Amino acid sequence: MRVHIGTIHRRGHRRIVGALSAALLCTAGVTALPAAADAPHTPGTTDTAHTSRTAAAPRLPDGLAQTPPMGFNNWNSTQCRAEFNEEMVKGIADLFLAKGLKDAGYQYVNLDDCWALPTRDGNGKLVPDPRRFPHGIKAVADYVHAKGLKFGIYTSAGIKTCNSAGFPGGLGHERSDAQQFADWGVDYLKYDNCNNLGVDAKQRYRTMRDALKATGRPIVYSICEWGENKPWEWASDVGHLWRTTGDISDSWSSMLGIAKQNLPLAPYAGPGHWNDPDMLEVGNGGMTDTEYRSHFSLWAMMSAPLLIGSDLRKATPETFEILSNKDVIAVDQDALGKQATVLKSDSGRWTLVKQLADGGRAVALFNETGQPQRITTTARDAGLPQSAGYRLRDLWQHRDTHTTGTISATVPAHGTTVFRVTADKRWASYPPAVETGIDHAPLVEAGTPAAVRSTVRNLGGTPASDLTVTLKTPQGWQSKATTPATARALAGGRTLTTSWRITAPAGTAPGAYDLP
Repeated sequence: MRVHIGTIHRRGHRRIVGALSAALLCTAGVTALPAAADAPHTPGTTDTAHTSRTAAAPRLPDGLAQTPPMGFNNWNSTQCRAEFNEEMVKGIADLFLAKGLKDAGYQYVNLDDCWALPTRDGNGKLVPDPRRFPHGIKAVADYVHAKGLKFGIYTSAGIKTCNSAGFPGGLGHERSDAQQFADWGVDYLKYDNCNNLGVDAKQRYRTMRDALKATGRPIVYSICEWGENKPWEWASDVGHLWRTTGDISDSWSSMLGIAKQNLPLAPYAGPGHWNDPDMLEVGNGGMTDTEYRSHFSLWAMMSAPLLIGSDLRKATPETFEILSNKDVIAVDQDALGKQATVLKSDSGRWTLVKQLADGGRAVALFNETGQPQRITTTARDAGLPQSAGYRLRDLWQHRDTHTTGTISATVPAHGTTVFRVTADKRWASYPPAVETGIDHAPLVEAGTPAAVRSTVRNLGGTPASDLTVTLKTPQGWQSKATTPATARALAGGRTLTTSWRITAPAGTAPGAYDLP
């Protein structure tokens, strides 16, 4: 529950008010009842509305990037500042192991712009900046490889890169640069779009594709032309991933806008050819942890490359917790390679569905708005077969429950709840899913009691037992249940409604207050 305390003027007097909204917590046990038999599945009843109907796109025959690449790129956190250097890159590789990121699936440690000198040598070769990389690029790649990781590098499909200092680009030097990268042990190339002299995009990117192939080294090829020429329509056999948007920045509006641009492109993504909505901003400080969880969830649902963009040497435990969520990563890395589609979008309430290789679905309930919202769908609408019950795994709470079909949550402002949903004959062995929320959002005046009602819904087919609803308030606030807040049992499909009286102390400063 979040209370927003503000000020208004009424009849010449200054009064403190606030809008009250809630996402209450509850605890519930379960009385295990005998599992009902699953309803028979009628052939052909699975909803196929969320799968691509387009013909399979051509793809590169090298077998690379069968799942979206996962790794690190320094640009979002350091750009070209002096801290971008050999020691930083080695430190990131060390942290991949120390913090469990390698174990979670991250592989690539990638350099972005500014690693080279502004001019080539007398033989036309790229020269690493000796201040940043005193031992050269191959030595850094060797260090990364020794950790069991892979190494990536950057250049542009123009005569200069995108930095204002103008480092050498690859246009006209594709064969030489590709061989140099291969000799250094590069495993991943990000190929940007600046200073391209107006040369046709397909020609520029195909030329580097052919140059990389000629080296004989397997190198994942990331096309970074910002979606200007709709690469999703022509690049599936040119690169392994292609940018669909301009650059991301560390803000809610930027992240949200990019997600909305990338979501409609689901039919074009698949194993070996991915839509790339740009690198992650998780941990860079411009968004809340709730917003970063939404960022990470949406990228995973969209089968996007997961390239960490924060300086892991400075990252908080919360940042590592988000980045290493194996349940969410498993959705991104699912072998089927289906990007999520939008099942429903209404007034900032989004329902996304992603088909999974095991026949299940990932369902994301995303709240774009600034207030908690109840978002709901059903297993059938998500494309699952008819069943008496479904296993429902909350991928951020890491909790298994069951539902008889309803998939629902009161999602916090700018938050995302992600479920993995499967038809499971053992559904009754899991506790019932219990959804919490409020019935309305009243205005609250500091110093004056306000009433609000919480609702607890049992979405399962077995009773929830020993159920307790608890409302926690900031120090000095008062809250009291005026109707029962406990139940010995709450049958499947039933709701417990509790009335509360809360009081914010007189003089409470304007602002937003969470009441979990």
